[in-house]
Amino acid sequence: MRGSAFRDRFISPHQLLWGSPALRYLSVMPIDDLQQAAQKIAGFVNTLNRLGGLRLKYRITAGDGARDPEGLEGRQIYVELGGPDVPLVIQHNGELLRALETIAAQMLRLEHREHDLVSFDAGNFKALRAQELRMAAQTAAEKVLRTGLPYSFPPMNSRERRLLHMACRTLEGVETASMGEGPDRFLVVYPEGKTNLPVTPPAPSRPRGYDRGGRGDRGGRDRRDRRR
Repeated sequence: MRGSAFRDRFISPHQLLWGSPALRYLSVMPIDDLQQAAQKIAGFVNTLNRLGGLRLKYRITAGDGARDPEGLEGRQIYVELGGPDVPLVIQHNGELLRALETIAAQMLRLEHREHDLVSFDAGNFKALRAQELRMAAQTAAEKVLRTGLPYSFPPMNSRERRLLHMACRTLEGVETASMGEGPDRFLVVYPEGKTNLPVTPPAPSRPRGYDRGGRGDRGGRDRRDRRR
C-alpha cells in the first residue's frame, strides 16, 4: 500500500482545498499565518498516511469559510477528513478524531483555551453527534421534571457541553451548570431554580488524551457555569 500508487489516491500537501484556489483570511486572528498553519496540518495528515498506514483524504478551509455555522466552535481552520479509514477515525465516540485536533493545536502552539480554533471532522460525525446530544438533552430534561432530581451527563469536551447548555436553554423548567475540571468536567441538568440540590458526579472518564478546553474548562467542582 506504500509508494506512488498509494500516494496518488490522496491529496498532496499542496492541494489544501478541493475546488478553491486560495485560502481566505480573517482580518483579526490569533493564528498569525493561516496558510502556513494549513500547510503544517496537511503535512501532518500526509505523515499519518505515509508512516501510520492510514488512508485518509482531506480538505482544509481557513478563514471566513471555516466558521462554525452553529457557533459552537470559534474555528479558523476546518479540516474535513474522507477516505476508507474514516470509520477508524470516528469509532469510540470520535476518540482518534479528537486526538488529531489536539495534536494539530499543539503543532500550531495554540494555548489550551485556543484549541477551538482548529477543528477536524469526518463522515459528518460532529453534526450527527450534535443531533444525538440534543435528543439526550430532551430525555434528561424530562427525567429531571419527572423526578425533581438533578441529572449528570458523563464527562465531555467543551463543545459538547456547550451544545447541551444551548439545547436545554430552549426547554422549560430546567437549567444547567458545568462542574468538575479538566477531562472530568461534566454538565448537570437541574430543576429550574434548584441548583443547590446535591449532585452525584459521574464516574471519572478514562484518559483520552483529548479535551477541547476552551473558555469555561477551568475551575473546581464548586465552580459552576450557569446557563438558563
